Amino acid sequence: MSITQYKINELCDVGSSKRIFKADYQASGIPFFRAKEISEKHKGIKEVSDPLFISEEKFKEISSKLGSPKDGDLLLTSIGALLGEPYIVDNDGDFYFKDGNLTWFRNFTKLDSSFLYYWLLSPKGRGELERCKIGSAQPAFTIEKLRQMVIELPPIEIQTSIVKRLKNYDNLIENNNRRIAILEDMSQSLYREWFVNFRYPGHADASLNDALNESKGTQKLIDSPLGKIPEGWQVKTAAEAITINPKTKLVKDGEKPFVGMSGLSQGSMVIGDIIEKAGNSGAKFINGDTLFARITPCLQNGKTGYVLFLTAEQPVGFGSTEFIVLRQSDDLSSEFIYLLSRSHNFREHAIQSMTGATGRQRVHVDCFASYYLPVPPKELMNEFTKIVKPMFKSIFNLSRRNENLKKQRDMLLPKLISGQLELKD
Repeated sequence: MSITQYKINELCDVGSSKRIFKADYQASGIPFFRAKEISEKHKGIKEVSDPLFISEEKFKEISSKLGSPKDGDLLLTSIGALLGEPYIVDNDGDFYFKDGNLTWFRNFTKLDSSFLYYWLLSPKGRGELERCKIGSAQPAFTIEKLRQMVIELPPIEIQTSIVKRLKNYDNLIENNNRRIAILEDMSQSLYREWFVNFRYPGHADASLNDALNESKGTQKLIDSPLGKIPEGWQVKTAAEAITINPKTKLVKDGEKPFVGMSGLSQGSMVIGDIIEKAGNSGAKFINGDTLFARITPCLQNGKTGYVLFLTAEQPVGFGSTEFIVLRQSDDLSSEFIYLLSRSHNFREHAIQSMTGATGRQRVHVDCFASYYLPVPPKELMNEFTKIVKPMFKSIFNLSRRNENLKKQRDMLLPKLISGQLELKD
């Protein structure tokens, strides 16, 4: 196989966008993406969590003069914690993006943009990106350095065959992501049915009146500060029913796994971006803990994670001081607490307690002393946990399988290019 070495700017145009100012943002119109939105799309999230827009008139003005992203173009996150995540534009419709946040690769010759996508994820591509990085507190890529990246390229027909092979891995990852989403929806639905609507096994629909409940021999509803709740349940504050920011004893000295705010997902319990050995400072957590973002805009965006990746050798992890650790208690299981933390009422109560400078407000931990919830009997909590715990375990196993698939995919590219592995249809 013939391999030719090129600089990226010999194969495509590398640039950014026309500057859009905050005053140009609209409540609706043409989507306007920053690094955060492209990072979400890179991770397979179809609907971005915090959309911005510009007017259609502004978009047409810019697009007619400078163009706009088209199917097959590649965008690369180019600043901050989300640095180096590529995304191939694919049926996204009209949109524009923030200069400085993203680098735009387009007008490809001799280079399949999907091949470039996989190359940027491979060890060789990551090494080239590392050489393009400037800054430490706020790392970024410069366009000029990205243009000078060196890539070893097989003929276009070989690139197409390699891309086809690697996409098989992406299809497996996408299937696993769909299964994860289904399991998360199932657990959320079960939580709402049992503990919000009070429709749990052996008990009457909460919409029935007390007299009808009694006539059927089922548990009746009683008055409480929260309204009607099943008899035998208690009303407690979150501070009473949840262990919040607990003290955690270190079993072993040395470096521990670290989770930053970027590791928490906006729509899933799965925690990513785990740094395996990153010191020993920050909030401590163990398996079963919920990591709940306490700063804006992370809390509004739904950033929350459930810890299930620690091992017997590393039973304690560290994380950002900008999330709150929620741990199970005698009243509530860890799975219940995670699902509660995803509920609208719980999050809104925390958001209402935020104070501080605009754009960097924080939740006050004492707000949990004024959030009341119905606490079910221990037997019912145990029954619920018995059902959802296997769901949580399956989600973790699927996410771990995805990480292994990604590593295999990213290590495969250089072997296919070098001929170590034979390409077969």
